[in-house]
Amino acid sequence: MARGYSQRQLAARVTALGRPMTFTALSRIERTVRRCDIDDLVAIAAALGSSPNALLAGPSCRPESLRVGGI
Repeated sequence: MARGYSQRQLAARVTALGRPMTFTALSRIERTVRRCDIDDLVAIAAALGSSPNALLAGPSCRPESLRVGGI
């Protein structure tokens, strides 16, 4: 799990931010068994202290390439 959180810890952080999520749901999202709604993505990113763009880009993407619309 990214940032050293277990699935249970991350699910609890996401839930505390107002997006109820079980660790089972999080596991299913990670395994692509369950789709990840935009609300899920935003809440997971916030719980990780990251941005949705960074989560979508993956670990090999440089931060400067995450700009949207060439800004």
